[in-house]
Amino acid sequence: MRHVRQAAGALRTLASSYPCVRVTAVRALAAHGGPQGPQGPQAGLVWARHHSDGPSVAGEAGVCHKTDTVVLNPKRSDEMSFPFVWLRDNCQCSECFHQDSQSRTIIMESFNINSKPETLKITQDSLCIYWSDGHVSTYNIEWLQKHAFSTSAQQNWLTNMYRLPRKTWTAKSFSSILSRFKYSDVIKSDAVLYNWLVNLATYGVSIIEDAPAKDTTVRSIAERVAFIRKTHYGEEFSVRAKPGTTNVAYLSANLQLHTDLPYYNYKPGVNLLHCLVQTESDGGANLLTDALAVAEWLKRDCSSSYHALTTTVVDWNDIGQEDGNYFHSIHRAPVICEDRFGVVERINFSQPQRDSHFNVPLEKVKPWYEAMDKFTKGIYSSNFCVSYKMKEGDILTFDNIRLVHGRKKYEDTAKAVRHVIGGYLDWDEIWSRIRVLKNNFRTA
Repeated sequence: MRHVRQAAGALRTLASSYPCVRVTAVRALAAHGGPQGPQGPQAGLVWARHHSDGPSVAGEAGVCHKTDTVVLNPKRSDEMSFPFVWLRDNCQCSECFHQDSQSRTIIMESFNINSKPETLKITQDSLCIYWSDGHVSTYNIEWLQKHAFSTSAQQNWLTNMYRLPRKTWTAKSFSSILSRFKYSDVIKSDAVLYNWLVNLATYGVSIIEDAPAKDTTVRSIAERVAFIRKTHYGEEFSVRAKPGTTNVAYLSANLQLHTDLPYYNYKPGVNLLHCLVQTESDGGANLLTDALAVAEWLKRDCSSSYHALTTTVVDWNDIGQEDGNYFHSIHRAPVICEDRFGVVERINFSQPQRDSHFNVPLEKVKPWYEAMDKFTKGIYSSNFCVSYKMKEGDILTFDNIRLVHGRKKYEDTAKAVRHVIGGYLDWDEIWSRIRVLKNNFRTA
């Protein structure tokens, strides 16, 4: 009975204080359920409803002390539950949140994680909570819907705002997924820039055509997104045959499939390769394989090899100099790197940059080589690997943490010395640019 009296008192207080709110039935007066109260997720709920003749997205809201949640039932939407502590931490008032920087300003050191709602108020489009610590918070209903803890709401945010879903391709489907964009359009149009970046994020490869024959063209594209990524090879790098080079990419021989800079802990995410001069010989074509597709094939058809390549740590290194800048880079990581959810997030593959130091137990060496052999045969297979010879003015753009790339051997002539200018972008900056453009389109 004590719980009944407390709930009834709360109802009377709420009804007298807020005439715009009609307090309705108490669905479970016993805070801990019990034989006289309903069982299930709504046990312990006290509800308030908003009634209005005008348009409204609000419905009813309740407090469940059993689960320490506020339960919201908006009109034309599914029921949503929000933990007390999350709501208090995400108050949007000027004391708790800085709107210009979109940053929480609550001092965590003095934050009370046990603050509870004392009163709920529902208006046409908002939920107002009066907290036990004396604070008052108002939440827009649509904002709460976007931040709901439901699987559908979270998945919508993860795929539409965090990262776009990737789609794998094979040699058979390559021509159908390869998108082409005019350089001038990418420079001038935000819509074309957005479409290029979305295609790049989705398929890992795209072509920019008709780029001017200037050493600064790659920088212009990079700065359209954010800024060029500097490595120990500089910002832009010039790829042409160089005698006495310490980098096999600067030879005219066959260049094996690889990812760039696997010896970097945070390696550049996207390659930009601008063809200034193409060879007149039959060679010089780029080789490309979607290593994500190969990894999926290996996981499906040879799980033991996939396991070996995702769990065995490999030493990657680069020792040399570029224009007098000496370097010695080392990174240790598997060939196929998964995130904590088991999703492939990075491929490391480079025969020249795989160190002879192999710091694994002796019995794991041979199984790893057997797995590596299967993976290597896969990326070179005609089922996955494609050949694409850039035209002069092409910029080949591709995902360096997903695709492996190489080049067929070629011969320079007095008339044509193959020359490619390269540069890098970071995925963090690309994702940021995609989100900014998407928000701009939405509010235009």
